[in-house]
Amino acid sequence: MKLSTKGRYGLKAMFDLAIHDGEGPIPLNSIAERQRVSEHYLEQLVAELRKSGLVKSVRGAQGGYMLAHKPAEITVGDIIRVLEGPLGPSDCVLEDGPVLCDNADHCITKIVWEKIQVGISSVIDTITLQDMLEDYKKIEN
Repeated sequence: MKLSTKGRYGLKAMFDLAIHDGEGPIPLNSIAERQRVSEHYLEQLVAELRKSGLVKSVRGAQGGYMLAHKPAEITVGDIIRVLEGPLGPSDCVLEDGPVLCDNADHCITKIVWEKIQVGISSVIDTITLQDMLEDYKKIEN
């Protein structure tokens, strides 16, 4: 399973907001420049994150975006699900409702897909933006 640029770039943007948490609204062009992401594309991603309640926007000359919650309260899973949709390595194990096939009752690979899905979810749901900040500080020192 490979994340699209929506998930990868969205996580970068959220991490950037976490780094600057408490500094007030951060202009989107600043995030785009630091994270080397198209500002136009980032606008689309941040709009989805704002609609989901993970990001707040402030209008005006000094406007921009900021986290709607503390970094310790936002998980990687929260961000990925907003931007990528329900997780699952196969349609038969999607989080928001599996698509059943004719072989569902006798499919041995479905068991594998379920284990992969549970493993991925357990990892991304335990990593917060705060954890990412702490890891970042370790590699920067």
